[in-house]
Amino acid sequence: MRVTHSEFVISNTDVAKCPNEPLPEYAFIGRSNVGKSSLINTLCSRKNLAKTSGRPGKTQLINHFKINKQWFLVDLPGYGYAKTSKTNKKAFQQLITRYFDKRQQLICAFVLIDVRHNPQHIDLDFMEWLGTNQIPFAIVFTKADKLKPLAIERNVSAYLSKMKEEMWEETPPHFITSSLHKSGVEDVLTYIERMNQEYNAAAR
Repeated sequence: MRVTHSEFVISNTDVAKCPNEPLPEYAFIGRSNVGKSSLINTLCSRKNLAKTSGRPGKTQLINHFKINKQWFLVDLPGYGYAKTSKTNKKAFQQLITRYFDKRQQLICAFVLIDVRHNPQHIDLDFMEWLGTNQIPFAIVFTKADKLKPLAIERNVSAYLSKMKEEMWEETPPHFITSSLHKSGVEDVLTYIERMNQEYNAAAR
């Protein structure tokens, strides 16, 4: 898939005000400073579609973008930023929970993981919550340009093994990406395109 058109639609903290067009929707979420805004900009071939910031935890709203006039990309608030107050953390958690509970058109959540780091309980717990609530998701490992190929392979393998140890019979689909080198981006877009085709076929 080639992204030829991307536009910002709305930002809000009220799930009821999210777009109600019957288009498939894909949510991107991850811990703060995981490279989410950079990945979204790379996916859409835009420099500043999603705002990047040197301060982690900057995204605090549900941000909808319409892609190729055919599907929505959703930039969700990051989680796990230590300097966010407990009140804000609780508000973000409630916002994210409401989003996943109410958005019937959500096809898949993409959970972003920094490939340089060991498995973190906050990520594993969140993916367990997605699985328990039967929300389809895939893992996107980010910042692959920061490691050598063997280190990437080792870290990804360790991560998936940890998931199997914890509770998963099968691990979800996963992608290895670098926003800097634009690697793995086409794989993510191809996956979205395939799911769009399945969604449209089922809607006929």
